[in-house]
Amino acid sequence: MDKTVDPSDPKLDPNRPKPVRKRRPVAYSNKSEPRKRLKKPRSGEIKRKFLLISIEILGLGITAVLAIMALLGYSASQFSGTHFFSSLLPFAVGVLVLMLVAFIFLIGWWKLRKWLQGRSELLTPTLSLLFALLTGWLVTHGQLTLAYGNFRTLVGGKEEVGRVTIAHQVYATYRRYGPTQLQRMIDRAQEFQPAIKDAADAFGVDVNLLYGIAATESSFIPRNSHDGGRGLFQITRVPKAAVDQALMRLNAKTIELENPRHNAFLAAATFKHYLTEMKGDLFLALLAYNIGPANGGLRFIMRQYGASDFITIQPYLQTLPRDYPIRVLSYALAFRLWQKEGRLLAYEEGDNALYIQRMGIPGLHTGI
Repeated sequence: MDKTVDPSDPKLDPNRPKPVRKRRPVAYSNKSEPRKRLKKPRSGEIKRKFLLISIEILGLGITAVLAIMALLGYSASQFSGTHFFSSLLPFAVGVLVLMLVAFIFLIGWWKLRKWLQGRSELLTPTLSLLFALLTGWLVTHGQLTLAYGNFRTLVGGKEEVGRVTIAHQVYATYRRYGPTQLQRMIDRAQEFQPAIKDAADAFGVDVNLLYGIAATESSFIPRNSHDGGRGLFQITRVPKAAVDQALMRLNAKTIELENPRHNAFLAAATFKHYLTEMKGDLFLALLAYNIGPANGGLRFIMRQYGASDFITIQPYLQTLPRDYPIRVLSYALAFRLWQKEGRLLAYEEGDNALYIQRMGIPGLHTGI
């Protein structure tokens, strides 16, 4: 059967362009799992995590510092001495063991931290703060309190040893006076309490130190003494700068030494003057207050003998009251104790000695 040929058929015309076929896009299949979009942490969440980590580090840091102080102080007490095998070598080995224990603790904490974080992110900072509070309580109570005091002696060197020695002289004097005698002194002081309190506030000194000075000078019985001392604080010669300061605080033109308020203000100004002159050394300031400006005062004596502190000046005070600061501070200690407890404690009874030492001597920062 004959087929009819279509002359318009492009296949019959060799010069006619062939139509272009559109290729279908090839769909590439990715057999791997599609990538998940990472969520960016919010700024509030970052701050929260940073705060929790900071609290955790703070708690662990406080725990470590207090524990090191207590353990080194305990070791210093146990191995005190200068012998190599019985003192120095055991102490050095103890320090090495302390470093090893700290390393083991950090490893244990890191493992515990992962376990705690799986339950709550608040557990690790809370636990670290509990460690810090527990360590702080232990260091300020019981035997570890003494260990902390030994650590201060270990680090403080000569200066700290001298301070501790004098502090115990104050405690011994407090014990020798006894609660009965000290209570009589406190009862006499009540009449002058407003004047002394105002003077202490005006010059920024510890009020208990002013009580101690007045107790030592006049036993709170104002009078004129044979050596020229007048009034409550037995004022004799004082620096002119102290007089000017007292007049300014009193808003007065002249000082009336028979007036307990004027007497207290001038005493506070004088004590503050010597405390500044002696660069905050409480013992030297009290000694300078007692010696006064005559013959160049305490500064001239120290320069003459090459003394630098209360310990080194004592051998040259044979004709001067070397025990004056001790007596002042023992009375000041009694006033502080009375204000805090409402009564005086016998130093030798029960745990009173440790409690009094922990409370500290006014102005001396001897609390342990």
